[in-house]
Amino acid sequence: MTADLRWLLARLGANYWFYPALFSIAAAALAFFLVYLDRIGAAEFLSQVETIVPARPNGAANMLTVMAGSMIGVASTVFSITIAAVAYASGTYGPRLLTNFLEDRGNQLSLATFIGTFVYALTVLRTVRAEDEVPATAEGAIATTLPGFVPQLSLLVAYLLMALSVAVLVYFLNHIPSSIRINSVLHGIGKRLLADIEDNYPCDQNAGEEAEAPLGTPVPSEYTGYVQMIDYDELATLAAKADCTIALEVRTGDFVHPGMALVRVCEGEPDEAFEAAAANAFSFGATRTAEQDPQFLIDELVEIALRALSPAINDPFTAINALHWLGAATAELGRRDLRRRWEDHPEHPRVHPLPETFGHFLHRGFGAVRSAVATSPVAALVMFDVLRAAAAPITDRARILMLREEGARLYEQAQLAIGGPDMRDVADRYSSFLRAFPDLPAR
Repeated sequence: MTADLRWLLARLGANYWFYPALFSIAAAALAFFLVYLDRIGAAEFLSQVETIVPARPNGAANMLTVMAGSMIGVASTVFSITIAAVAYASGTYGPRLLTNFLEDRGNQLSLATFIGTFVYALTVLRTVRAEDEVPATAEGAIATTLPGFVPQLSLLVAYLLMALSVAVLVYFLNHIPSSIRINSVLHGIGKRLLADIEDNYPCDQNAGEEAEAPLGTPVPSEYTGYVQMIDYDELATLAAKADCTIALEVRTGDFVHPGMALVRVCEGEPDEAFEAAAANAFSFGATRTAEQDPQFLIDELVEIALRALSPAINDPFTAINALHWLGAATAELGRRDLRRRWEDHPEHPRVHPLPETFGHFLHRGFGAVRSAVATSPVAALVMFDVLRAAAAPITDRARILMLREEGARLYEQAQLAIGGPDMRDVADRYSSFLRAFPDLPAR
């Protein structure tokens, strides 16, 4: 399976149109099925239920008309509210968060429910026949001996769908303001980051990291864009067929252009067929995504923290929330084996990804926000605590030492940006921070 196909399957549910389209098809199929049951008399039992008053053609047509019109109107309003919320959030927290809101299941399923109800009501409406209308076919005349035709079961389900749509509307009106709160935004990014770390690095038994790959012949790219997904299984299969070793030159999320090397072929010379097959294991696009790329979510947390600490906004408490999630992700990375594993070839030595080290992730997260945090005494104090807490579940001494070094760099940076009593508080917190690493060599 090529990377493009895997990418399509992985991202299908993330597209804003997928669930509305799926619900529309399902609603149309449900409408046809229930109308069929009404036509063959399978819903006659409803006439014996005293609490259900049979609808007449005019009433049924009016009800379905109102449902169809109101549902498409509500769907338009829901879409407009979503776009307004997305514009606010992306402008306030960062443009890269646009994808997060469009992928939100609550927004997608709300819009899908209204559009599905609209399609259902419209499909059932076309089967309602007034008393002065004649059946279109002889079979229709036999199936409905009474004047006109009202699909009672289909109408009852339409009423239930209308009640469901009202409940979904109430949920949506509560969900939208809740979803754009910064705490909810950070919670969503942080939880997804932790889940992605677990998916990409499932082994938490040791602190392993990828070794440097051997040298080889580069295979250049013919594409321009971001690497959105890499099919490691396909590369391993290709390397086994060619009896060679493949070393990757890019990670998921890297930007490539023609002439840049995608992979290096070790112990062999690549031909044109091999180069084309290797390129098919990569999916390229105009934007980065979180698929196979925990760095993307780390960058989102960093962006929110940097915006919050900018002089124009000056919101250190939002930055503190982002630091907490960065600390949780750093602790999770610190106790995991950062070597890639893939399904078809779990121990295959033929594919060597670019090394993804703990130091790389640490620099990408805390290293990127350090200079901004150092300008805020409140955020600096919290960052020392977060670094100390992140070291607690880590057993590898080298990684713990990296966290202590990051704290030392923060203190050096703070000395250039903070003075007076605030600096004394930072110095006291740094001394407490160092005491949490008593068995490490002196810096």
